[in-house]
Amino acid sequence: MTPSELSELAKECGLPAYAGKQMARWMYVRKVRSIDDMTDISKAGRETLKERYELGVNAYMGFAESSDGTRKYLFPVSEPSSGAVEAVMIPDRDRRTLCVSSQSGCKMGCHFCMTGRQGFHGNLSVSDILSQFIAIDEAELLTNTVFMGMGEPLDNYSQVLRVIEVLTAPWGFAWSPKRITLSTIGVLPQLRSYLDECKCHLAVSLHNPFPEERLSVMPAQKAWPIENVVELLRQYDFSGQRRVSFEYTMFAGFNDDKRHADALAMLLRGLECRVNLIRFHRIPDFPYDCPSPAVMEAFCDRLNRQGITTTIRASRGEDIFAACGMLAGKHAEKK
Repeated sequence: MTPSELSELAKECGLPAYAGKQMARWMYVRKVRSIDDMTDISKAGRETLKERYELGVNAYMGFAESSDGTRKYLFPVSEPSSGAVEAVMIPDRDRRTLCVSSQSGCKMGCHFCMTGRQGFHGNLSVSDILSQFIAIDEAELLTNTVFMGMGEPLDNYSQVLRVIEVLTAPWGFAWSPKRITLSTIGVLPQLRSYLDECKCHLAVSLHNPFPEERLSVMPAQKAWPIENVVELLRQYDFSGQRRVSFEYTMFAGFNDDKRHADALAMLLRGLECRVNLIRFHRIPDFPYDCPSPAVMEAFCDRLNRQGITTTIRASRGEDIFAACGMLAGKHAEKK
């Protein structure tokens, strides 16, 4: 809830309207876990609040820690039939990035993604998503977030948009939009709404520049062709603080040769963007493997020579099934 909504709630509970701002501060700035912790609200007021409401913060059920310091947390969700979801905390020098989930499972069905292959179980609520920020051990150390966990964020757009409001509002976490990146397969027209309503960064899952080949591993290509997504992005300015990047997972013998590099450069030419090459992490029953480091470096160099800023993303947390495409909502075990 926003402070104005909390003020209305306060009045309904016989509290002064300014108690709404107090509650917002306790929830979003101090990140309390209990209404009892809101000590500048009268004890009688807190008892009334507890009778009618709950904070909605879900404690994590367990975690696993990688040899590289990455931590994967397992969370319950408010709808029991939706199972559980995972959030990944990635440390990198003075940064702590949270890879957050927005759905349990996913409708997009990408063949190379463990989340997509398990099907769709339900949208996460705002409290389900915010719990991933508040309940982890590193909550006070987080510097950035990426909506790159389980699910397609734009398929749960209204809830994700409210979460971003809490993250960026002065009364909330007060984060700069530059600290937030949303990843999408390119869901239209929600993508246009996101670009119009948010100043956060965008990452587009591309993975193959040829429509037919992309469709063979990404069924959503049929509904939202990547060429249409790029055409929409060309209508927006990414030369300032907001950035757009393209995620390109590499599969040996499928999308890693000169033909693909040249087609990718042609598709993105003239668009202010970056390409992140991602090493594929092997999953069962998928025919491709990751190309060699030499092949990935040659692909990267070829794109850079054609004016497309390209980097190879470091892989994190593979040993605990926390790397890209490996989240399935069942691997975290407390250690």
